[in-house]
Amino acid sequence: MTKVFLRLFLVMGLIFLSCKESPSGQNRTKQNSTNEDSKKQTVGGSIVHQTENLIIQKLSNHSYTHISYLHTEDYGKVACNGMLIVNEGKGIVFDTPTDDTASLELLKFVANRLRSEVIALVPTHFHDDCIGGIKAFEQHNVPTYATHKTIELLKKNGETLPRKIQEFDSTLTLAVGNKRVDIAYFGEGHTKDNCIAYFPEDNVLFGGCLIKSDGAGKGYLGDANTMAWPETVRKIKLKYPNIEIVIPGHGKWGGTELLDYTIELFK
Repeated sequence: MTKVFLRLFLVMGLIFLSCKESPSGQNRTKQNSTNEDSKKQTVGGSIVHQTENLIIQKLSNHSYTHISYLHTEDYGKVACNGMLIVNEGKGIVFDTPTDDTASLELLKFVANRLRSEVIALVPTHFHDDCIGGIKAFEQHNVPTYATHKTIELLKKNGETLPRKIQEFDSTLTLAVGNKRVDIAYFGEGHTKDNCIAYFPEDNVLFGGCLIKSDGAGKGYLGDANTMAWPETVRKIKLKYPNIEIVIPGHGKWGGTELLDYTIELFK
């Protein structure tokens, strides 16, 4: 009888412990799920602003991508990416949204939501998806920085240049608060003047139209040098071995696999 009672006591004790641990186990599962969701949101980017004209997504501590739309005869409605870096109340924009309306929206977002001032605009090449909203930036006294190649091509196309435009040759470093952004020209590809921007603090590369999203086609090649394109991208990959986020000119951002994909696409 004593043995039976002892066994019954042990069984009841195990059941009690199991029930007591069950909520904890559920909490651990829920916590793990929350952590995974948080990780996915960080990798995929979270939408912080969205209208018909403009989407802004936060990709890392200081880095955002802005997405606006260009209506073309050949490709229809095309989503176009740019980059925004914000630190210590200062911001730098790489490629304008596609028109003045969306550009004004971006400037208001930075001022009102991020409590920051856009101190520089850098178009990464001379096409409309990089300069379509440049007048809005000029109206807000934002200085523009462009390579001499970009300035030459803009003049050739009859574009009116901003009054506050500063020319650089192949490299430029801009301060954004106490951090820096590196802008560099590595060679021809999508255009003769395509440059890129790299923000070392978050290991973010804005490749613009020089870099293709995963699965994308070759796109518009009217101003391209397809022979030089792969080598230009190889140089970028060698220069910045710590890249974690790559923003292409169109389509979904990713990691260094986008550099590899672009190289193979034009190989």
